[in-house]
Amino acid sequence: MPENLVPPATGKWNWADVDPARHPFAWDPDEEARLRALVREWVPPVLSGMAGWWEAEWWCERQIDAIVRDRYGDWAQGWNWCYRHGGPIGSWVTGTSSVTTPDETATRVVAALLEWRAWLEAMAQRFAQLAPPSNASAEERSWYLERASVRLVTMVLDSGAEGGWYRQAAMAVGWFLTSTGLDWAEAEQAVDRAIGGRFESWADPGRALVESVGENLAVDLTGHPPYRDHREREDLENLHDRA
Repeated sequence: MPENLVPPATGKWNWADVDPARHPFAWDPDEEARLRALVREWVPPVLSGMAGWWEAEWWCERQIDAIVRDRYGDWAQGWNWCYRHGGPIGSWVTGTSSVTTPDETATRVVAALLEWRAWLEAMAQRFAQLAPPSNASAEERSWYLERASVRLVTMVLDSGAEGGWYRQAAMAVGWFLTSTGLDWAEAEQAVDRAIGGRFESWADPGRALVESVGENLAVDLTGHPPYRDHREREDLENLHDRA
C-alpha cells in the first residue's frame, strides 16, 4: 500500500501551534461534506482484521491523518488522540476499531475533529480565566500559577483520560505557561521539574500530590510560595475556587 505524502505528525506541540485564536477554522455543511468525501475515498473495500494484523486499518488511519492535517493545518493533528491513550478524544479510538465502512469511518472522523477543536477552544477559554494579571506581584503570580496547575491537572483527571493521562496534564500546564508569555522550552522544563515522574498511568494521584505539584511549579517559577488563607485575598480565592 502506498504511504501518504504528508509527513507524520511529530507529536510535540506548543500552544502557538494549536491556539484557536491563531488558527481559524471554518466549518459548515459544505465543508463537512467535502471532508466526508475525502475520507470515504481512503477506506479500503476489504479490511484486514485481526488475521491481517489490521494492516489496512492502520494504513487508512495514516491516510486520514494526512488528509486532516493537510486540509486544516498541524493544529488538527490531535484529532485522533483517544482517551484510552491519555488524550481528550472519545469519538475515535484507533484504526483497528474506528475504521469500518466508509460512511461510519467518515462520521467518526468528523466527530473527532470537531471534538478536538472544541477541546482546544475550551482550553483557550480556561487559560484566559486562570491567567495572572499583567501587574501581579511575584507572590500573586505564584498563587495564580499554583491554582492554574491544580485546576488543569484536575480537569484532565475528570475528563476520563486513561493510560498516559499525565502527558495530557503536563501538556495542558505547559501550554498555559506559554499562553502567559513563558518560552516553550522553559515551560516544558519547569513542568518536568514539578511533575518529575510523580504521576502514573491508570492511577489517581490524589489531591495532596496534585496540589504539591502545583506549589512546586509556582515556587520554581517565581521564587515565592503561593499565599494561603490571607483574608485580604478572600475574594480572589473564592473567585478561583468557583472557576
